[in-house]
Amino acid sequence: MDRYSVIMAGGGGTRFWPLSRKKTPKQFLNLTGRDTMVNETIDRIAANVPKENIYIVTNVTQAPLMEKVTKGRVTPDRILSEPAARNTAACIGYAAVAIRKKYGDGIMCVLASDHYIKNAQVYAEVMDFAMKLAEEKDRLITIGIRPTGPATGYGYIKYNKRVREVGHTIGAGSQKRITAYPVADFVEKPGLSTAKSYVEQGCYLWNSGMFVWKTSVILKYFEELLPDVYECLLEIEEAIGTDREKETIERVYPSIPKISVDYGIMERADDVIMLEGDFGWNDVGSWDVLDVLYETDANNNVVYGDQIHIGSRNCIAYAKDKLIATIGLDNVIIVETEDAVLVCDKDKAQDVKKVVEMLEEQGRTQYL
Repeated sequence: MDRYSVIMAGGGGTRFWPLSRKKTPKQFLNLTGRDTMVNETIDRIAANVPKENIYIVTNVTQAPLMEKVTKGRVTPDRILSEPAARNTAACIGYAAVAIRKKYGDGIMCVLASDHYIKNAQVYAEVMDFAMKLAEEKDRLITIGIRPTGPATGYGYIKYNKRVREVGHTIGAGSQKRITAYPVADFVEKPGLSTAKSYVEQGCYLWNSGMFVWKTSVILKYFEELLPDVYECLLEIEEAIGTDREKETIERVYPSIPKISVDYGIMERADDVIMLEGDFGWNDVGSWDVLDVLYETDANNNVVYGDQIHIGSRNCIAYAKDKLIATIGLDNVIIVETEDAVLVCDKDKAQDVKKVVEMLEEQGRTQYL
C-alpha cells in the first residue's frame, strides 16, 4: 500500500516572538543552524515516504513562502492552502480527502512541521513500524514520548502497559524494541501537581501529535464521530480536480466546525494503539528549551550570535545582528532582532505569546 505524509504547517509560533512573525512563523526558522524546521521535517520523513507523496497543509497567506522555502522538495500541487484556520481536524480531513480523491486508499502519517528529532535513524524505524501496523490492523496509531519531567505544556496519553500488542526490534543486532500498547485515555494539558503524578505512575507519555493510519480508517472515524465536518469534506472532495475546486474550498472551508483531531476523534475512538517514540523528540515550543538544540557553555548558558557574558548563568541569549552583553544575570532569556528585543525570566517563556496578544490589541502590526 502506498505511503503518504501530511505535514501540518499553519501555526503562528507566537512563543518564539520576536524571531517568529506571522509571515515567518517557527516552521520557517532555521533554529538548528542546518535548515528550516519544515525542510528538516520533510527530509526526515523522506526516509519512509517518497517525496512526491509528501503533502503540506498551510494557510493561504503562508503558501507562497512555503512554495519558495520547500522548492525542490515538495511540488506546489502538494501544498494545500487553508482559507481559514479551523484547527487540526479540518486540516487532516482536507488532506485525507485530497489523497483519497487522487489515489484511493493509502497509509497516511501526520506530522507537525516544527518539531525537533535528535535521532533520525530511530525515528525512521519507529515510523516504518507504525506504517506497517496501520496497514495490517486498520487502527489509529499515535506516537507517545517518555516524559523527562512533569511538563505542563503537553497533553498526555495514558496507556495499558500490562498489555503489549506487538513488538519490533530496531536495527540489526540491536536489543532495543518498539512496543505497541492500547491507549486507555488522552488527557489535556495538566497542572503541575497532576503532571508530577503522571510521571510517577509511569503509564503516561507525552502526546507528540504524530499519527499514522489508513486514509480510509481516519475518514471512517470522521464520518462516525464528526459527521458535520465530514459533510464539508465530502463537498470539497467532490470539487477537487475540477474547475470548481478553488471556489468550493474558499466557500466551504470557513464553515467547517472548528475542532482538534485529538478532541474530536482520538479521545473518542475506542481502538487506538500507541508506540513510544524514543528518538529524542522535542516540540521546541518556546525559548526556554533552546538548550535541546545547542550546547551550553561552562555556566549553562545557551549562546547564539555575538555575545559577552560576565558572571551570567543559566541564560538563553539569541543575537541576530547585534552584540549581546550581560553581567550577573541568572535564568534570563534575551532575544535580539532587527526591530525588537525580548527580555524575560526563563520560567515565564510560555508567556511570550501574551506580548503578541498585546501587540495585536494595540494594533502594532509592524511587530507581528
